[in-house]
Amino acid sequence: MRIHKKRYGVIVIGGGASGMMAAGRAGERGKSVLLIEKNADVGKKLDITGGGRCNITNAEFDKHAFLKNYGGAQQFLYSPLSAFGVQDTLDFFTKRGLPLVVEGKKRAFPKTQKATDVTRVMKKSLKDDNVDVLTKTAVNELRMENGRITEAVTSRGTYFADNFIIATGGVSHPETGSTGDGFKWLASLDHTVNPPTPTIVPIKVRESWVKAQPGVTFANMKITFFGDGKKAFSKNGPLLFTHFGLSGPTILNCAGAVGQLLSEGDVTANIDMFPDLDFAELEKKLLGAIDANKNKDFKNVLEKIVPAGMARAVSGLLALTKPNIKSHSVTREERKRLVHILKSAPLTVTGLMGMDRAVISDGGVPLTEVDTKTCASLIVPNLYLTGDVLHINRPSGGYSLQMCWTTGYVAGNNV
Repeated sequence: MRIHKKRYGVIVIGGGASGMMAAGRAGERGKSVLLIEKNADVGKKLDITGGGRCNITNAEFDKHAFLKNYGGAQQFLYSPLSAFGVQDTLDFFTKRGLPLVVEGKKRAFPKTQKATDVTRVMKKSLKDDNVDVLTKTAVNELRMENGRITEAVTSRGTYFADNFIIATGGVSHPETGSTGDGFKWLASLDHTVNPPTPTIVPIKVRESWVKAQPGVTFANMKITFFGDGKKAFSKNGPLLFTHFGLSGPTILNCAGAVGQLLSEGDVTANIDMFPDLDFAELEKKLLGAIDANKNKDFKNVLEKIVPAGMARAVSGLLALTKPNIKSHSVTREERKRLVHILKSAPLTVTGLMGMDRAVISDGGVPLTEVDTKTCASLIVPNLYLTGDVLHINRPSGGYSLQMCWTTGYVAGNNV
């Protein structure tokens, strides 16, 4: 095994968002930095973030409102977010020639709508800040002496440094290299590592009528979840049917709570396809459509009433006595049953999709074992932790990447 004689000030392991930010900031401060990435290039997961558009951050400038999205972790995050917050992220990219746009729910994207442009900016930052980048290199072991890490043993030799930053990410999208390597090293270094679970992930359902409509999207609906028959919570927003169940931003952000319900018992749900109308208003809308099309086949009228792509599914749920019934022949009972279906279509939740489908997973080192002012380990003196190796629950919508930029910058600024 080759021994590389050069001793770096900092070795960063992991070339994702937080690793690149940490390496770049440390290099900007004049530190000699080596970034080690096992993929053929850095930023592989960043390239596919946000469906390839990259939701860089959430443009919520009220720090208290922003941090409410992190649950119990928020008390630990005031200091790092004060050092590098939402405005700092926006400034970082715009000053480097990447204009941004803010869309619905304050989500910020590159104006080009290309995640690869975000990666390009980060790569240029590494180059400008004189960071040595070593790709196609797996770290096999971190060796210690007198309670400090002294070297990283890799597939291409051994590298030495005064300080180390672990930025290997969690276990979501394992095809991008996020396979939990950092968790193994951290456990061997006596850190607690909470087991990862998919938290921002699609939901599986039993009903075939959902699975038969892949690609059908509701711009706005209300879904209510029940645990063992008792109402748990409701959410409004977009919903996407898939061949396995439900997805879309609203569903993804429900997944953590649904997972908890599943651990406690049976979970069912109801979909309200017309959340802005009550039962009486929807029935009036339905009656108006029927009266205007009395002699037409009801299945054709149904297409004008229900959300696009849902007529066949709703017709199946309605189970009309006559398949080719005319609108004027629809009975009062059938009409009321239709209104009930449109306001409360039943679902049975069978589980969450796995890590391969997860946008975000939790797990990692609890923040009680980290000095969040510096992102330094409280167990290993010359170790810093960033991004998804830290146990921080958060929703989608730019909150995950902001923590990567924040913790990466703070680690690089203090190492």
